[in-house]
Amino acid sequence: MDRLRADIAKLDEVTELNLPKYGSWPSTVHQFDQKSINVLKTALAARRPVLLRGEPGTGKSQLAHAAAVVLKRLFVYEVVNAHTEGQDLLWKFDAVSRLAEAQTLKDGDDKKKLLDTKRFISPGVLWWALDWSAAHDVYRESQYQLSFPEKPPGWEQAHGSVILIDEIDKANAELPNSLLEILGNNAINIPWLKTTIGGKAGLPPLVVITTNEERELPAAFVRRCLVLNLDLPKDESELMDLLIKRGQLHFGGQCSPEVRKKAAGLLINDRRIAKEKGVTPPGQAEYLDMLRALSVLAETEEGQLDMLSQINEFALRKYPVMHDK
Repeated sequence: MDRLRADIAKLDEVTELNLPKYGSWPSTVHQFDQKSINVLKTALAARRPVLLRGEPGTGKSQLAHAAAVVLKRLFVYEVVNAHTEGQDLLWKFDAVSRLAEAQTLKDGDDKKKLLDTKRFISPGVLWWALDWSAAHDVYRESQYQLSFPEKPPGWEQAHGSVILIDEIDKANAELPNSLLEILGNNAINIPWLKTTIGGKAGLPPLVVITTNEERELPAAFVRRCLVLNLDLPKDESELMDLLIKRGQLHFGGQCSPEVRKKAAGLLINDRRIAKEKGVTPPGQAEYLDMLRALSVLAETEEGQLDMLSQINEFALRKYPVMHDK
C-alpha cells in the first residue's frame, strides 16, 4: 500500500516529461493534463484498466509510456490486430516450427527434449508484466523469440509494470472479455512450467487500453474500465490554442509562432471540410507532421510559410478531391 501511494504521489508532481527512445518509439515530449493524471491515479487506486478513447494522434498510446516513465515501471505493449487472440497476450506458440522440427527428427534424436513446448514459446506482454524473470528464462531457452521488454535502471518486479494494449477495437469481442478475466485474477497459470505467476499479493500492473472506435466494444468490458475521452476540442478557438501550445512544446525552437498558427488554421479548415464530407478529419498527428517537415525543409519563417502552402494538402487532405472535367 505504501508503494502504491508513493506511485500516486509521483503523478501529482509531473506536468511535462521528456520521454526517452524505447524500442521503435522515438524520443519525444509528453505534456500531462489534469484529467489524464486523475484517471491514472484512480486506475492505480481502484486496480482497474484505463480505456482511452479518441482520434488517432491524440496521444493515447504515449500516455501509457509516459506513465511508465514517471512511475519508473516496466513498460510492455501489444498492438492488436484482427488476428490477435487473448492467448497471444499470455504467450505465443510457434506450432509451425514445432511441426517442421518433428518432421526432420531422426532415429536416436531426443524427441522429448527437441519437441519440448518451451522451445517454441514466446512470452506475451502479460507474462512479462507479472513475472519478468520467469518470462526471461523461457525467452532465453526458446528459439521463438519475439518481444523483449527492457527493464528500467534499478527496476525490480516489486516496482510494478505498465501494460499498453493498443487499438483493442481491431480485435473480436472475445479478446476484451478474456483480458478482463486475466486481469481480474492478476495471475497466469503456465501449464508448461506447472506454476502460476502473479497473484493477489503482487503489485497489480497499470493497464492502459486504447481504441479508435472502429468497432464497438462489449458493454461488460467497458463497464469494468475507467474511461477517458481524449478527443480534440470541438470549439475552433480552443482547438487553435491547443495546437499552438502542442506545436510550441515539440517544435518551438524550429518553427515560429506565426508558422505554428498558420499550420493550425489550415488544419482546422480541413477538419471542417472533412466533417462536411463525412470522412475522418485530420488531427493533431497531421499538424505535428507538418511542423516536423517544415523544421527540415526550411530554416527561416518566410521559407517555412512558403513551404507550408505547398505541402499542407499532402498532410491534411486524406479525402478524395473531385476535379471539374
